[in-house]
Amino acid sequence: MKIEIIENQKNTIGHCRLPKVPPRVFSPEVHLRRVGLIRVLSSYWTNGTRITYGFLQKTSGQELDVVRKAFADWQGLCGLTFQEVADATQAMVRITFDRQDGSWSYVGRDILDPSIVGKGDPTMNFGWDLSANSYGVTTALHEIGHTLGFPHEHQNPISGIVWNEQAVLDSFSGPPNHWEPEMIQWNILRKLDKSEVGGSRWDKDSIMHYQFDAGLIQEPAEYLRKPLIPPGVISPADKAWVQQFYPPTKPADTQLALLQSQKLALSPGMQADFLFVPDYSRVYTIQTYGASDVVMVLNVKGDKDQWRYLAADDDSGEDRNAKIQRRLLAGNTYQIRVRLYYSDRSGETAIMVS
Repeated sequence: MKIEIIENQKNTIGHCRLPKVPPRVFSPEVHLRRVGLIRVLSSYWTNGTRITYGFLQKTSGQELDVVRKAFADWQGLCGLTFQEVADATQAMVRITFDRQDGSWSYVGRDILDPSIVGKGDPTMNFGWDLSANSYGVTTALHEIGHTLGFPHEHQNPISGIVWNEQAVLDSFSGPPNHWEPEMIQWNILRKLDKSEVGGSRWDKDSIMHYQFDAGLIQEPAEYLRKPLIPPGVISPADKAWVQQFYPPTKPADTQLALLQSQKLALSPGMQADFLFVPDYSRVYTIQTYGASDVVMVLNVKGDKDQWRYLAADDDSGEDRNAKIQRRLLAGNTYQIRVRLYYSDRSGETAIMVS
């Protein structure tokens, strides 16, 4: 399925606009390799996460089905699962259909950060009818891609794109986008830091790539006279990338014993999953040890053996270890997921429950 657009008709479609989030500031003592790994990995979820979504606004059943199908398409490719919930205010992904606000989404785990997104506020919006044509399907896949942690592909610094900046400003400041120069800079002209894309090659067919009219791109020169129009579907490179970060999951079988440390022999980006079943109901401390940057997530097994998110801690870029203190109930099964961003030396990081 390709985007339905007449190539000689310009400015006919809206584009995704990412909300501007202040860049994270690191202490000068955090060296560049460590910063790079944190920037690449910190937007991504721990693999196996069940991400809930809900609709804060009513719209047609056809549009809702487009979004549901897009979630299902991504789920079929990776180790994440998506579940629609009736109370959208309690969902991780909270979706609106405000036609005056364009289409956008926050990126990855930013949606859990209360300093970025207010409790109950939308994390994703669709600004045009998703059921009108195949571009609506493309839009839904694109915005969910952001929620998975993927940035805009046309901002890949390895792409070699040289913009006709004035033409870009003129095009996107007019209909149908009507963006201010700052928004155009943030979503198009700004190149991502090489550390943010992990050295990935440019994929002009990516679902995360905009379409551009002829003449907006000066280099590669072929786009001076013809538009760049991605197919509008999840590309082979998109599939490989999502499976790299979220491969098919295996049930965790390593049980943590109280007051016994377990080594984490992980490389950057890798993940370890553990189970813990407390004998007594009390407040427990789950903590990592060693010079490392990780995100640690605590889930509890609920109805129908589904894992329900309870808490998380991300110690990346800080002089401390990840720690979760929580009252756990005797007989419940808890799952602890640890994804490593960085460690000084492999095998010198551990986890323990006390």
